[in-house]
Amino acid sequence: MTNISFTFSITRFCLTAILIFFAPSTAKARNLTQPFKRVYAFGDAETDTGNTKSSTGPTIFRFASDHPYGKTFFGHPTNRYSDGRLMIDFVAENLSLPYLAPYLDEKADKSHGVNFAFAGSTALTRNFFVNNNLTLDITTVSLQTQLSWFDEFLESERCKSSPSMLGCKAEYINDALFWVGEIGANDYAYSYRSSVPTKTIQELATNDVIDFLQALLNKGAKYILVQGLHPTGCLTLSMAVTPANDRDNMGCAATVNNRIYAHNTILQAKLNELREKFPQAIIVYADYWTAFQHVLQNPGEYGFDERFKACCGSDGGTYNFNILFPCGSPPSTACDNPSKYINWDGGHLTEAMYKVMARLFITGAFCDPPWSHLISKKMQSE
Repeated sequence: MTNISFTFSITRFCLTAILIFFAPSTAKARNLTQPFKRVYAFGDAETDTGNTKSSTGPTIFRFASDHPYGKTFFGHPTNRYSDGRLMIDFVAENLSLPYLAPYLDEKADKSHGVNFAFAGSTALTRNFFVNNNLTLDITTVSLQTQLSWFDEFLESERCKSSPSMLGCKAEYINDALFWVGEIGANDYAYSYRSSVPTKTIQELATNDVIDFLQALLNKGAKYILVQGLHPTGCLTLSMAVTPANDRDNMGCAATVNNRIYAHNTILQAKLNELREKFPQAIIVYADYWTAFQHVLQNPGEYGFDERFKACCGSDGGTYNFNILFPCGSPPSTACDNPSKYINWDGGHLTEAMYKVMARLFITGAFCDPPWSHLISKKMQSE
């Protein structure tokens, strides 16, 4: 992983990022740390700030708009798949921007950016799963769908890809941050125990991510952050449905984590090729796997007591998880202090964990190139 540069300029931006993370209301900090006036976010449930409602998405998550989701920060459900804020919310705070409006909310203010992420989304299109007889109750939304939504948004802002719209393109694309949250984990989940080889999913899913990124770059995107996948074998759901002898050195489901680790390796290699093809762009890889592993191996340092048990679930026991009665269903209950838990509902993380992950990406050494480099380059361009 690339080391953080210790030049005065980059250090200045890194320190400023730390300041704004812990004191986002400081006026001086706001002025110094608003390099992006717009952010566009894509991904699955880990980034979705409201595009999904309870009747959509995988069956296990269909209670997402019922209590107790959102209880920690918002005090009510916001269709976020957590007890509070997500990583993209903390990124918006760091950049002194409002929380991103969901694209499907027609009345929302989208002047500071748009969130196109949708819970249950896949990198592969719906046709792939249909053609391979994978008939799970899954969403029809993929990265390609989210790209089409982005195009529709640009057209609604009268930013068509034509020479006469260069000014509009510069305002809405060239100077924006594109946050590509976790995407691809659902592709593996939906094909679990199917006849489709894991290598096929890895190759096709990573290709679709790269094609999506290339489409953004061809439109003029210059600043992109791409999250890898975190070790989903460490989610409560994975731990609960895999045999007790299927464990890796983190204590998580080994078979699940092995395919995710391979996915990230392939994705990083393809990102390097994309950087060579688009040298004018800053493409940051956020190493979600390593950051997550770091916290999992040092939970006390970040205030966590429970690594694998779900805060919100049913049946108690080792994992407090029953796939038939997920968080939000009548038999389930939520823990009193979600900040002590890494896992929220078995398939998603707590606000506390998302906050730690955002902090590690913004102020730590888990991005390549570092977040401070991205900010520095953007401010130098102005």
